[in-house]
Amino acid sequence: MRATVRWLRADLRTHRGEALFLVLATAGIIASLLLAGAFLTYAANPWQRVFTQSSGAHVWIHTKASADAGTLAGLDGVRAASGPFPTAGVTAELGGDRAAVRLRAAGARPPAVGRPLPVSGRWLGPGTPDGVVLESSVARALWAEPGDALRVRGPDGTVRRLRVVGVADSAEPRYAPGENPGTGWVLPAALERLAPEEDRRGLAVGLRLDDPEDTDFTVQQAVTALGADQIAEVSTWKQARAEAVGGDRLLGLLLGAFGIGALLAAAMAVAGAVGTRVHGHLRDISVLKAIGFTPAQLVRMFLAEHLALALTGVAAGALLTELLGPHLPGRTGEAMRLWRELPEHTWVPLVTAAGAVLLIAATTASAAWRAGRVPPVPVARAAVPAGRRMSGTARRALGLRLPPALVLGWRGAFHRPGRSAAAVGRLAVPLLLITVALSAWSTLDRFESRPEEVGLAASLVVRGDGMDDGELRRRLAAEDAVAAAHPGSEAEALVPGQTGTITLRGLGTARDPYPFSVAEGRAPRGPDEAVAGQGLLDLLHVDVGDWVRMTVGGRPQVLHLVGRSIEPEDGGRVVSTSLDTLREGGAADGPGFYRLVLAEGADPAAVGARLSRDADGGLDVRETANPADRLSSVRGVIVGLVAVLALIGLAELSTTIAAGVRERRRDLLALKAIGLTPRQIMAVIVAGTGFTALAATAAGTLTGALAAGWLIDLQGAASGIGAGIARPPSPAALALMGTAVVAGAIAVSVPPAARAVRRRLADSLSDTL
Repeated sequence: MRATVRWLRADLRTHRGEALFLVLATAGIIASLLLAGAFLTYAANPWQRVFTQSSGAHVWIHTKASADAGTLAGLDGVRAASGPFPTAGVTAELGGDRAAVRLRAAGARPPAVGRPLPVSGRWLGPGTPDGVVLESSVARALWAEPGDALRVRGPDGTVRRLRVVGVADSAEPRYAPGENPGTGWVLPAALERLAPEEDRRGLAVGLRLDDPEDTDFTVQQAVTALGADQIAEVSTWKQARAEAVGGDRLLGLLLGAFGIGALLAAAMAVAGAVGTRVHGHLRDISVLKAIGFTPAQLVRMFLAEHLALALTGVAAGALLTELLGPHLPGRTGEAMRLWRELPEHTWVPLVTAAGAVLLIAATTASAAWRAGRVPPVPVARAAVPAGRRMSGTARRALGLRLPPALVLGWRGAFHRPGRSAAAVGRLAVPLLLITVALSAWSTLDRFESRPEEVGLAASLVVRGDGMDDGELRRRLAAEDAVAAAHPGSEAEALVPGQTGTITLRGLGTARDPYPFSVAEGRAPRGPDEAVAGQGLLDLLHVDVGDWVRMTVGGRPQVLHLVGRSIEPEDGGRVVSTSLDTLREGGAADGPGFYRLVLAEGADPAAVGARLSRDADGGLDVRETANPADRLSSVRGVIVGLVAVLALIGLAELSTTIAAGVRERRRDLLALKAIGLTPRQIMAVIVAGTGFTALAATAAGTLTGALAAGWLIDLQGAASGIGAGIARPPSPAALALMGTAVVAGAIAVSVPPAARAVRRRLADSLSDTL
């Protein structure tokens, strides 16, 4: 034991640089993985973010107005309560859109538990007695924004107007037509004016529990305390999460795939570093075995050394991330602050750290086991392995009189196919993932810069608020920024079997067809022809070319699906045909709205504001919702992942350079003997590293481009938008990335190559192992 400790101390003193590099690499990778995990949670699960930031209630209990709901705050296991709040069910209308809303009385200050998080506008105040704050999902259904006036029909049929003062996120169940009413917050006096009779009102209480899993027990206590006849409705955090997370599940899977890929790349980088370090001790291993060390002692010795280094790096990385992460600027710090409050924070860092330590232990044990089989007196090997001829590429390069450094660098990089392929593969993995991340970025840019290619040809939707259709068309024709105004109409249609509804949409006319984004088949040109989104094809189990039957207002509508369109709205469960077809089938009397295709370079917000101002409020103008808007946080995740992968690639590159320099020490005498200068010998080592980086770049970018298209189209198809939305990075961007990788590899390899050339060259035992 004493000899083992002395050797470990001597080895760490002798190879301080290698030990420090392994510790720093491990710490950097652990910190990067923890930051990536925080970012993934931040972007892939927005409901959890809202629930945490709003101190969401685990249970919402709706009772009759006569119930003593205030006693629920004293139930066992209840940490805090919100309410009781008086509520009333109403119907809200805006511009022809209608939604069921449960209004809830609230004060001028939001509640501490279940606190709505404003995303636009402001909270309620005494200056707006008839103001209402809408939950974001019902606001989207109504196309409502701060400043809009809602027409609200109360429980007794009385119609009043409420002014939207804000839109807020909430962790409660989202609005679903026919299933869940939306939520709106008003001042108590406004609620009393809408529902003056107490028996038409209710109460809502939000309970935050000590143990989130005790929801069923809490509901049982509430029923016992109030009576079953007093409970009107119960919703739990699990139901709200299931409804909210469903739309982001595939995004989470995609980002999770990035995380797993980063972990794999980190594992390969650390494994390569450990294996290279152990392999560099072959001479020491032979000496130790010659003086009496057994193979088992050698394995334990190397395992203890690298586990100590790994534990030091893991502890440093985790500690720095926990202490400094929440104080980082921008979304990184916000994601870390949020992550520390989530349940996953209690076990994810431990699992990540334990996984890294186990990985390093397994890699070290494997490399040390192989090293333990080294004989005490190794057999010297020839300077050039027997039977290994110069490759045809190298011979042709010599015939072309290329610089010797390039030819010998090529041979040094690829003369051992197995080791060369392993080095190229380890370096190609992070480059592959970087290419996928850049493809995701390019796809988001496509939604913003080329919306007409992804089903968003129209930038604005205009509805006439009581304005004559002829006058509306004249106003749109007079606007120079409007390139085309396509009339349209929508209706909810029952699917075959009447088990659900879909959106039937008529856009454009036979004379002026709407520019659909058709990914498969063709656009509708004749009567009864239509295109459908991927979500509808999956729902009805039909394909392009089939006929589908649906019911609109009691009238059957039979359409021929001649194409599949990219449809970003309503989960792709949309059938689109011409307005003429809807008129002929009795599903529409005339245009219900106009979709405006703007001239190139026109600002939708400015055009919409100008149209509204010129019409003196007689037009309802909305910008078309773009899926890229709600995925803006993904850009931060992409930047973070690219940084993580770049760090992992740098660690792997350093390992590759160290291994290459060590293996070429034996050849330096031969290179010097044939007349190469020290500068040319440096160029040989640098060229070999550059060729390895070039091969890894080519393999990583090509494979990454293919994998990115498949992954993004798979996400699009499963989300209902449809395949065909992926756009790879531009060739210039890929070429720039490849150039940066190769140039960086060359720059990083220069200092080790210079040290290797200045080192005294001797035929030592390590050069012949």
